[in-house]
Amino acid sequence: MGHRDDFWGFYPPSKPIKVEGGIKAKSKRGAIGDTWWSKRWVKVLESFGWTNRLERGRRYARGGQVLDFKLSPGKVTARVQGSVAEPYRVIIEIKPLIDKEWNDVLEEMSGKAIFAAKLLAGEMPQNIEEAFEAASISLFPESSKDIKTDCSCPDSANPCKHIAAVYYILAEEFDRDPFMLFKLRGRTKEDITASLRKMRTADSASRLEVQPSGEILEKKEAPVSVDNFWAGEGLESFSVNISPPGVSAAIIKRLGTPEFWDSKDDFGRMMSKLYGDISQRAIDTAYGEKTGRKKSEKIKDNDYNH
Repeated sequence: MGHRDDFWGFYPPSKPIKVEGGIKAKSKRGAIGDTWWSKRWVKVLESFGWTNRLERGRRYARGGQVLDFKLSPGKVTARVQGSVAEPYRVIIEIKPLIDKEWNDVLEEMSGKAIFAAKLLAGEMPQNIEEAFEAASISLFPESSKDIKTDCSCPDSANPCKHIAAVYYILAEEFDRDPFMLFKLRGRTKEDITASLRKMRTADSASRLEVQPSGEILEKKEAPVSVDNFWAGEGLESFSVNISPPGVSAAIIKRLGTPEFWDSKDDFGRMMSKLYGDISQRAIDTAYGEKTGRKKSEKIKDNDYNH
């Protein structure tokens, strides 16, 4: 028996019961999903030939018909309000990666400093899929067979509009927290960051030169004399190399918005701008000519005036 929307001649059209307080997609028209990873999620689902079925679910998602959902490693459960009083129960399962697969992926992530820096700062690298591909693993499902679903509704089509609605709500949730995508594949944000820190620490330690006896060779620094330190002698050998960080304001992003912050302005965005201004002022001071220093002094005076 087909889906009632596919064979409308056999089934009268039905309208879902409107609900209050459901999870409503932010997008009012067009595609759902703002970030590359949520768009990739939707694109992968559409590639399975589900475009028409997903369209019906998109209307449900925008109408706030998804009442709630719970995501755990490899599984999503949700309640979706349909045309009958009792909400339908939806289950979406994606096989989690096994420990060996995750270890291979984490090795690849750890091997690239920019990946580790962004992930530890709570950001999703633009090309994170490269780490999975290098480990011969896919972050996203590769075929419809990789996804197992169930809905308590009578529709036999898969995905039905209730399952499709949850797919779209997940896309927007991935926008908000990309680490939910990793959790769906079996590892939480805490699992990944802890593993990356451990790997990066071990990698740094392994780079230290060790004698056969096991003693670490220490680089001998030239002696510094207190008598001539403040005189600036030997400064001709002093050099500074300034380069932008892999992640702007990483510590601020990692710590999040403090509890005392009561402004309507976005804390992370404001602090990132301040960090950028301070960094530029430091560069002007280190490398700038006389004009550069005057510019910095002017900025400083203006700041005090405010």
